[in-house]
Amino acid sequence: MTTITLPKPKIQPESPRRITEAQVEVLLMILTAVALTLSLLLERFEASAMVITGLNLIAYGAGGYMGLRGALHKLVYEREIDVDLLMILAAIGAAVVDQWHEGAMLLFLFSLSNVLQDYAIGRSRQAIRGLFKLYPNEAKVIRHGQRQIVPIHEIRVGEIVLIEPGERIPVDGIVRQGRSSVDQAPITGESIPVDKMEGDRVFAGTLNIQGVLDVEATQPAQDTTLARIIKLVEDAQESKAPTERFLERFESIYAKAILAVVGLYIVIPPLFGWDDFTSNFYRAMVLMTVASPCALVISTPASFLAAIASAARAGVLFKGGAYLENLATLKAIAFDKTGTLTTGHPAVTDLIPANGVEDRELLQWAASAEDRSQHPLAKAIVQYARAQSMPLLVARDFESIAGRGIEVMIDAHRVVVGSPAFMGDLPADLTAARVRLESEGKTVISVRRDDQALGLIAITDQLRPEAPALIDHLHRLGIKVVMLTGDNRAVAARVAQLTGVDEVYAELMPEDKARIIEQARAKYGAIGMVGDGVNDAPALAAADIGIAMGAAGTDVALETADLVLMGDRLELIPLALRLSHKARRVVWQNISFALAVIVLLITSALIISLPLPLGVLGHEGSTVIVVLNGLIQLLIWPELMRQRA
Repeated sequence: MTTITLPKPKIQPESPRRITEAQVEVLLMILTAVALTLSLLLERFEASAMVITGLNLIAYGAGGYMGLRGALHKLVYEREIDVDLLMILAAIGAAVVDQWHEGAMLLFLFSLSNVLQDYAIGRSRQAIRGLFKLYPNEAKVIRHGQRQIVPIHEIRVGEIVLIEPGERIPVDGIVRQGRSSVDQAPITGESIPVDKMEGDRVFAGTLNIQGVLDVEATQPAQDTTLARIIKLVEDAQESKAPTERFLERFESIYAKAILAVVGLYIVIPPLFGWDDFTSNFYRAMVLMTVASPCALVISTPASFLAAIASAARAGVLFKGGAYLENLATLKAIAFDKTGTLTTGHPAVTDLIPANGVEDRELLQWAASAEDRSQHPLAKAIVQYARAQSMPLLVARDFESIAGRGIEVMIDAHRVVVGSPAFMGDLPADLTAARVRLESEGKTVISVRRDDQALGLIAITDQLRPEAPALIDHLHRLGIKVVMLTGDNRAVAARVAQLTGVDEVYAELMPEDKARIIEQARAKYGAIGMVGDGVNDAPALAAADIGIAMGAAGTDVALETADLVLMGDRLELIPLALRLSHKARRVVWQNISFALAVIVLLITSALIISLPLPLGVLGHEGSTVIVVLNGLIQLLIWPELMRQRA
């Protein structure tokens, strides 16, 4: 059987290539085929028996080397019996009854099956290895005022890296100068390039398309988001799916049972005179071969690895087969509000000027006053004004009043922007507007110039446009949706009304969210939690499946969640659910097929004396079929669907 392994993260240039174990296995398989063919030909022409025996031994040695090594390692170090041992014993048994060619054919087909498995599973591994190709070997940095080309592992935090059009960005960093479009698909799964300008974050492995960027490195090469993604996908093997763990335990018990049954079958019929020893022993070797559960054992890890690799290319990172399999069992999903169902960035929604004041006048005085403030609400007002190309006035004597707002001087006027509660009396029309806006869950800002109320500005966190469609999609799948937030009840009720969630819990502390997850599990069953991976960490850990959203570069999300969405895209959740359901279907297709083939071959071996070569062909053929089924449906099929879309 083939052990699925992945390369370890390696940022430095690779050493000269050496022959791999897979290549050795191919060479041994070819040697087995050549020795077997020559043995058959020489026997037909009545060549020397010693030469023919020598060729048979070569075929046995080449065809059985890898299997014998794996079987002995399992037997000696883990004290377990696996299917490799069954194959080796069956081949030895064939030689005992002077059926060398059948035994050599068994070993050849067994080797061929493993080679084909390696190739098929290698297609899955290529999707992961492809991430390594996203790293350039060298980068241009500014040192001592001069441009230098250095290996990427020598780039230091704080250094300026020059990225020209068509080059891949070597490290995570902040754009300090320049403007360009960057293809972030390898990291976030976004299909459209993202515009980058001064102050924006960029990620290692992304492609600079147009302009020249000066990027300040914020992480060494070995700690970039890309490096952590590679490590995360590699480690996904360690957490095996429940079905896979069961089949691994089943393999050992089943192999021992087969050895016991075959042993009894060898002894009992000749003992009672039901059959002669030679023909009965040969049939026992066939039985041992066809009863081996190779296809059954390999079907699950091969299918889940293909699904994990396919998901990684789309920006969905499963931390293991267990989470991939269990995602399909969810009966409810809880969402954090801020930054998940909403954008997490407040924006201006309403301008309510006082009588005699124009909208532009209200906005210009408010934005001019807030221009120097770092408060998120202030930034929302300034950004809204600049989006309309509004010129700002010069403010001086800036003073921040904690919990109230700000006060500045503009052209000899005292301008105050802040909470209406601390602004004194408002005109009746503005008071009514304030009550209405606050009932809609919006934050209201009052603007006053000297003793004149200029008006109100309403600000709220913006709902993601795709959120209502996502909730509707989950409802059609029969999944209940719960919203958890630390925000006030009015804001939570507004978002719930717009999205259609089933239950809302507001004004929660992080530990409260974890408690609500436990309550929802008792009510609905298995539950997932979608959050930003920071203040939602307790809830992510408490859920059956923790899903971190928009987690590119967020350590807490990568460590706490079971499933990471590298892009800030809600539509990745249905994609992950579809892939989970499909992976489970493929696995059970493979299990059903493998069991049916085993039953058919065992019946044929006992009733119609199935020849060993045909038994081997059916056994190894079924193994390759289940691997290819998983590969096509879970790795190639999603890729074809994306291309067609």
